[in-house]
Amino acid sequence: MKLYHNLSQISFLKKSYAFKFLFVAFVGIHIPLIGILFFVLYYNHSVSPTSILIFSLVMTLLATTITLIVLNQLIKPISIASKALDDYRNNRKLSVLPTEFSDEAGLLMANIQESIYEAESFINEKQDLIYMLSHDLKNFAGNPQGLANLIITENPSESVRQLAELIRESTNLQFRYIENFIKLLQEQDRVVKGNLELRTILFPGILPFINEQVEQRLIDKNIKLSVDVALTEAQLRIDEGLLIQVIVNLISNAIKFSYFDSEIKVRIYNDNSKLVITVTDTGIGFDKSQIDELFKKFTKMSRLGTANESSTGIGLYLCKKIIEKNKGSLSATSEGKNKGAEFRIEFEL
Repeated sequence: MKLYHNLSQISFLKKSYAFKFLFVAFVGIHIPLIGILFFVLYYNHSVSPTSILIFSLVMTLLATTITLIVLNQLIKPISIASKALDDYRNNRKLSVLPTEFSDEAGLLMANIQESIYEAESFINEKQDLIYMLSHDLKNFAGNPQGLANLIITENPSESVRQLAELIRESTNLQFRYIENFIKLLQEQDRVVKGNLELRTILFPGILPFINEQVEQRLIDKNIKLSVDVALTEAQLRIDEGLLIQVIVNLISNAIKFSYFDSEIKVRIYNDNSKLVITVTDTGIGFDKSQIDELFKKFTKMSRLGTANESSTGIGLYLCKKIIEKNKGSLSATSEGKNKGAEFRIEFEL
């Protein structure tokens, strides 16, 4: 940056990055010529053609080397701007770029700096909104729970007590769902590639939490959930709660598009040093041409379920983002309409 800064002090080079390159190239091209002239004019002895040739080659190589070194230094603003952008995208690291230069490279650094700060400000505002919404949603869920607790303390009849207990369990489930959903959204804002710690996930231990969140929906459509756990634990770079919520989302999606009295299969196994989690149903499926649409935000693939269940259109989009940000992949396959579907999560072990 020192060379770039010094060249920017020259008036006719100040406002043009291209002129800086042309100036350096011009000087570099003429170094051999100037050297030859001095050699011929001021060398005391007679100059042979061979001497001039050798001297010309040496000066040309020297001038080329110096010019390339100087040009490499001159592209520092571009490399620094590129690194700052990569650091922010990959590690959420804020860099401070020089913004006082008025040429094209200076404007590029200034625009990147402004864009990074604007993105960071937007993310922070979104996080604040998420925190506020989570607080309000918990309050809404807490009201019926408080009423249910009050009813239980009044020694009601057994039937009323059971209903109050059901309300209390339902609101507890809502609390956990809200917390996991907020965690899911927050993960979008944490670009942590390369910085995630390995965690031991015990799959038999997370199954009850998964079952608890999908049980009622399975009962409503009389769908059987079969779980095959061939791999009991794995070292993964993903938060356990987030993995649970993604699997719950995939099972809920399978329930939505499955017919009554059908079956959904979940498999967790090791395949060629990869952890594989599959959620397979025998529901309405989709055409192969529609696969890319499945994981888009607010996609036109947001269809009603087999019992007219609605969708936000962002569930699969969020799941794919979370899995990919945590070093995994999420894909979907189907043989066609009414031939079921399979969603497949993979992590390198």
